[in-house]
Amino acid sequence: MSDSRKLDGNAFCSWSGGKDSCLALHRARQAGARPACLITMMIEDGQRSRSHGLRQDVVDAQAAAMGLPLFCRATSWSEYEASFIDVLAEVQAAGMEAGIFGDIDLQDHRDWVERVCAKAGMQAMLPLWNEPRLDMVRECIDAGIDCRIVSCKAELMGREYLGKALTRELAESLEAKGIDACGENGEFHTAVVNGPMFHTPLELEAGGVYEHGGHWALDYHVGSISSSAK
Repeated sequence: MSDSRKLDGNAFCSWSGGKDSCLALHRARQAGARPACLITMMIEDGQRSRSHGLRQDVVDAQAAAMGLPLFCRATSWSEYEASFIDVLAEVQAAGMEAGIFGDIDLQDHRDWVERVCAKAGMQAMLPLWNEPRLDMVRECIDAGIDCRIVSCKAELMGREYLGKALTRELAESLEAKGIDACGENGEFHTAVVNGPMFHTPLELEAGGVYEHGGHWALDYHVGSISSSAK
């Protein structure tokens, strides 16, 4: 069962740029939260997101498409917690009362987000908690969340998966192979190009494919933002 706590105040979303953070944002809004900004943690040089390896221009374009301010912070893994708490203080000063997170069932992750939010005097909301994987993929699609696979574990998935849209059929085929249909354990990551809060869909252009840390990755960058509204 998901975290069903309701909130009628302003909230930030811990934004990976992928489907889970997008669905969590959508669900939290339905539960009464007012999503008012995004937080994305970046690698040390500030060029890519730390969780999904998305270029800065991609997360910038996602935030712009939703009309939400984006707070980015470059950090190392060793300084990650201190940097995250620092940016929490910044968004709290901007009026945020809670944080929205897309974790599904990794208890260590839940413990961490609840602890750091508590340090900042904020509530942590986990709208996807313990939800069945395929149900969430179906809900993503029904909600209009359109995403592309941007990286995958090389030992589990070939590079031919890169750039594919996550569909019901693809999720079912992954699960049949013993691969988590949501990639909760890092089996794959996605980039959202359209969603229920997007005013316009993104046009992403694929660059080269590269291997990093045992993962295949596709180097997406922003081409143009479609002029056709959803």
